[in-house]
Amino acid sequence: MKYVLVIPDGVADEPQDSLGGKTPLQAARKPNMDKVCNMGIIGQADNVPPSLPAGSDVGTMSLFGYDPLQFHTGRAPIEAAAQGIELGPHDWAVRCNLVTVEDGLMKSFTAEQIPSDLGAELLGLMQQEQPADSPWEFIPGVSYRNLLLYRGEAGDGPFDDSTATYPPHDITDKPVAPWLPAGKGGEILQELMKASEAVFAKCDANQNRPHGAPPATNVWLWGQGKAPSLVDFKTRFGLSGAVITAVDLLRGMGRLIGWDVVEVPGATGYLDTDYTAKGQYAIKTLKEKDFVVVHVEATDEASHEGNAAEKVKALEAIDREIVGPVHEYLQSQGDYRILVSPDHPTLIRTKTHSHGYVPFTMCGTGIEADGAVTYDEPTAAKSAISIPGYEVVPLFIR
Repeated sequence: MKYVLVIPDGVADEPQDSLGGKTPLQAARKPNMDKVCNMGIIGQADNVPPSLPAGSDVGTMSLFGYDPLQFHTGRAPIEAAAQGIELGPHDWAVRCNLVTVEDGLMKSFTAEQIPSDLGAELLGLMQQEQPADSPWEFIPGVSYRNLLLYRGEAGDGPFDDSTATYPPHDITDKPVAPWLPAGKGGEILQELMKASEAVFAKCDANQNRPHGAPPATNVWLWGQGKAPSLVDFKTRFGLSGAVITAVDLLRGMGRLIGWDVVEVPGATGYLDTDYTAKGQYAIKTLKEKDFVVVHVEATDEASHEGNAAEKVKALEAIDREIVGPVHEYLQSQGDYRILVSPDHPTLIRTKTHSHGYVPFTMCGTGIEADGAVTYDEPTAAKSAISIPGYEVVPLFIR
């Protein structure tokens, strides 16, 4: 049996006036996802418990079959795992975005998709500002997605459960002052964020970006956590696995549960990603692995930009270039199952991640069709299947 999970990140949404009162899933031409639904079952799942932040770290952990209330420690440690960074028992990881703040407003949580080489230069300058014995270590990543590590020793750490930080993508075009880090260690994080303003202002390459792109004004620190301890996926389910993604968060989750991470040329984590290549690499990977996840960030990015048309366009590309070819290949190979599900809703109206149910659909060997025709939120809401997110993959495998 071969298993495939396709994740159109953040695709669940509300009806949009610009789409004639339909959600993006209802408005999009997606014959292949609808075929999965028609051949199998549809349901809805709550991937993000109300007590945890509405983000891909929690949603993905659920979607991979792990209860986040048991295993989640924070977003940044998962991304550290993606880079092969080992965290000691007293270490902490913090997500370090490069952002653009203008007149006190969060104008861009990506610093307009800042290039990775410029991001690495800026973080290198920040590291130079730290004393030789500093416990803080800036780690460059991809574009605006970077990390800050705290290398600790036994004793009282810098953070605890009172530490409150906030993802910058949730405050686009809003004043940043109410969302600065607070609680234990919050003042330290604020000091580092403030110090980055002067450092970034002195970097010529940052101040004179091509095509009039705005400079990164500072780092934004959030998502702190210590190393999680997850049971290996193969130990739990008896299946080897691999994940295809352009996002460190998904890479990290995959590595933490013992999966291979498949790098795809042209996969960007943005709207311009190479959908066709992702589909073809999924087919190639299925020849070696039992369970393959294909994650696409583009639908989530479109929501963060408040762009319904781009969200529909990305969704249609996922359907055409990934779900269609992969399902066709699976049908030609024997026993299989395919599952399509987002990790959480991302609302175009608010440009942010949201709590709430997401629709999922699955079909394949041993799954009896329930009569549903279209894959979308209203259809899923009528289903008799309404479960916690971490139960979806066990249901899929059973």
